[in-house]
Amino acid sequence: MQKRWIALIIVLACMSIIYLVGKGLPNELAPMEDRNRIRTSIMAPEGTDFDYMDKVVYELTQKVIDSIPERNIVLSFAPNFSGAGGSNGALMSIGLVDGGSRARSQNDIAQQMNGMFKDYTNVRVLVLQEQTIAVGQSSRGSLPVQYVLQNLNFDKLKEKIPAFMDEVVTSPVFQGNDVNLKFNKPEIQVTIDRLKASELGISILDISNTLQLALSGRRFGYFIRNGKQYEVIGQVDRKDRDAPLDLKSFYLRSRTGDLVQLDNLVAINETANPPTIYHFNRLKSAIVSAGLAPGKTIGDGIAEMDRIKKKVLDESFTTTLSGSSRDFAESSSNTQNAFFLALVLIFLILAAQFESFVDPFIIMITVPLALAGAVLSLSLFNQTINIFSQIGIIMLIGLVTKNGILIVEFANKKREEGLNKIDSVISASAARLRPILMTTLATALGALPIAMAFGSAGKSRIPLGIVIIGGLLFALILTLFVVPALYSYISRKKRDAHES
Repeated sequence: MQKRWIALIIVLACMSIIYLVGKGLPNELAPMEDRNRIRTSIMAPEGTDFDYMDKVVYELTQKVIDSIPERNIVLSFAPNFSGAGGSNGALMSIGLVDGGSRARSQNDIAQQMNGMFKDYTNVRVLVLQEQTIAVGQSSRGSLPVQYVLQNLNFDKLKEKIPAFMDEVVTSPVFQGNDVNLKFNKPEIQVTIDRLKASELGISILDISNTLQLALSGRRFGYFIRNGKQYEVIGQVDRKDRDAPLDLKSFYLRSRTGDLVQLDNLVAINETANPPTIYHFNRLKSAIVSAGLAPGKTIGDGIAEMDRIKKKVLDESFTTTLSGSSRDFAESSSNTQNAFFLALVLIFLILAAQFESFVDPFIIMITVPLALAGAVLSLSLFNQTINIFSQIGIIMLIGLVTKNGILIVEFANKKREEGLNKIDSVISASAARLRPILMTTLATALGALPIAMAFGSAGKSRIPLGIVIIGGLLFALILTLFVVPALYSYISRKKRDAHES
C-alpha cells in the first residue's frame, strides 16, 4: 500500500493490452469444426452437355479416391439438382473416416484437394467445408465470405464485376472464389434492318415468324399414333441451325415473288448474358463468394472485400453481406450489445446494494483486468475472437466482479467498526484471500475440460475455456493489489453504522 499509484498504471496497462492485443486478434463466427465431410461444387461453362460433364465428374471422383486415403465414401451427382435446369453443374460429397482414426484434419485434406484441382482449367472446382454455425441450408454449404454488390444500373454491374473479381483472385486472403452473376450464356442478337426489308417488300412479321418457326422449337400441336400422343415441334435440323451463317439457307418471298436470303435482312451480334438476373433487397445484384486462405478468418475476408470495394467500385454501388458473413456481422453486433448491457446492469445492481456509485466503480475495475487476461490468453494460444470467446467474456463480468465485492463489502464493515480506509481494506484483503482463491480456482478448474477440447465437437469450445481460465487467473493476481489501492484512494472518507 506504500506504492498505491502503481495500481493506476496497472489499470491503464490492462486497458492498453485490451486495445492493442484485442485489435490484432482475428475475428470469425466460430472455429471450423471437423465434421468428417467435405463438399465440392463443380461448374463447367454454360452449354456443356451431360456426357462431357459426366466424364469430368467421373475423372474427379477417381482422383479423390486415389489421392485421399482418409475418404470413407465418395458420392457424386451430375447434374447438381440445383434447380437451374442446366447440365453444366455437379456436386461431389466426400465422407471421411472418424477424426480419431486419421492423422490429418478435415482442413488439411481440403487444402490438399484445392491443390489437386488447380490444374483443371476446363471446369471450376470449389472445395467447401460446412460452417460450424450457419443459418439456413444455403449458408451451411456455401463459401464463408459472401459479399453483395448492388446497383440500379445493370450495365454498371456488368462493367465492374470483372475488375472486382480480378482483385479477389489475386488477393492473398482468399482461396477459391465465385460469383453468381455469370455472363456466360452465349446468345445471338438478331436485329432486323427495317429499311432494307421495306425496300425489298418483306414485312417485319414475315421475318419474325420465319425466325420463330425455324429456331424456337415452338409446339404447333399434337398427333396420335399407335395409341400414344406426340408433340408437333417446328424446328429445322440441328446441323442447319448451329452457326449464324446458317441463316443464309433461309429464304423469304417478297411481294414481287422474289426469294431473298434472310441474312440480307438482319444484323447478327454474338454476345453473352447471365442465365439469371438476381435481386437483393429489390436492387439488381451479384453475390461474390470466396473461400479463405490458410490462417485467415471471416473478419479478414470482409475487411479485404471492403478494401477492394473502395478500390474498384464507385459511389453508385451499395454493398452488404450475405450467408455466413452476415451471420458473423450480426453475431458480433449482438454480443457487443449484450456485453455493455451486462456492465450497466451489474453496475446498477451494485449501486442499489451498496447505496453508492463509488463502491460499484471500484468493483467494476476488475473487469478490464480480466479482459486483459482473456485477450492475452487468446493471443498466446492462437485463438480467435468468435461467438464462444465473446460468451466467455460476458461470463467474466459476473465472475470477476465477485472478487471485488468480497473485498469492498468486508472493508466497509471494518470501517463501520472504526478502522480507517487503508487498515480496513488491508484487513479485508487478508480475510477474503482464501474465499477468493477457492472460488476462482474452482471455476477455472471447472472450465479446464472445455479448454482441453474434451468431448464431441470440442474444438469450437476451446476459446470459451481459455477466456474463462485466462481472465480469472490474470484478474485474481491483479485484483488483490488494484482493488485495495483504488479503495484507499476513492472510497468515501466517512462510513459509520448509521450510513449502512
